[in-house]
Amino acid sequence: ATGYAEILKELEDALCLITEFDAVSLQPNSGAQGELAGLMVIRAYQRDRGQLKRDVVLIPASAHGTNPASAVMAGMTVVVIKCSENGDVDLQDLQDKVIKFSLRLSALMITYPSTHGVFEEGIQDICRLVHEHGGLVYMDGANMNAQVGLTSPSRIGADVCHLNLHKTFAIPHGGGGPGMGPIAVASHLKKFLPGHPYLDRTQETSIPPVSAAPWGSASILLISYGYIRLLGPDGVTEATKTAILNANYIKARLEKCFDVLYTRANGRVAHELIFDLRRVKTATGISEEDVAKRLIDYGFHAPTVSFPVAGTLMIEPTESESLSELDRFCDAMVSIHSEIEAVEDGRADPINNVL
Repeated sequence: ATGYAEILKELEDALCLITEFDAVSLQPNSGAQGELAGLMVIRAYQRDRGQLKRDVVLIPASAHGTNPASAVMAGMTVVVIKCSENGDVDLQDLQDKVIKFSLRLSALMITYPSTHGVFEEGIQDICRLVHEHGGLVYMDGANMNAQVGLTSPSRIGADVCHLNLHKTFAIPHGGGGPGMGPIAVASHLKKFLPGHPYLDRTQETSIPPVSAAPWGSASILLISYGYIRLLGPDGVTEATKTAILNANYIKARLEKCFDVLYTRANGRVAHELIFDLRRVKTATGISEEDVAKRLIDYGFHAPTVSFPVAGTLMIEPTESESLSELDRFCDAMVSIHSEIEAVEDGRADPINNVL
């Protein structure tokens, strides 16, 4: 048990270093449970300061579905923020809602890079605006594999985040679980981290346990510990760069065949990208689901369909695919594009075709 305790402490220290936050709780068993724990910590902090009326959580329309679910479970009221045409948070709508709910504002939940696969241009201004009105910022760490070693939740201005260890710090990507969703917090939230009867650091201010065990699914923490220690600072940064490079490589190879929905002003994406197939469906009747199922014929697990935008495919190659595998995927998509063209040109039957 002493050896385990040492490993868990070293893992906490590593995650503090990576997030540039002050403390970590390894208790939450999934990203969604991390969200709930993080919001409960925010509530405990605000109650401790006598701010009992703060119960509104602002959530962008592009957010993961678990965000609003976690906020409701934490007893909060969800207010949705619009997204602009380029996929970023609509700053005007955010400003309006922040002012409207200023006295009730508890937190903003935001994913960075965004669920639309771009680095939100005004992220620091967004966090500053929320802080000016007494709210805190919860950063959804689902896309942390595009941050490690290059930036951090602390640097963008967040107060708390969860980390999907089974995504960014494990098998990596594609192990599927079991999940782990530790939360990292800034110094002002440290004393509110989840307590547990077996934890020495449980304080009167700690929120109740969010998991039956003090360190969640402790055995799988060893995978993330090994991953981080074996790669070291240079290795985890290289993984981040590779994830971003892989997504932009796929974009460069396929953007002539499929419309890419969102990019930054410089034409780049973060670690994932969205192909918009709505024009294809209008022209041919072939849907994003048809393309996803056709990819299975080419030997690929179908990517995310119609999230976060209906009628689209989200491609997230991550850091763990080799160049030959990326090319194999791109070749399949080019081939599928030619099959779509055959229907469009009348060379294939509109109903009875391979797609």
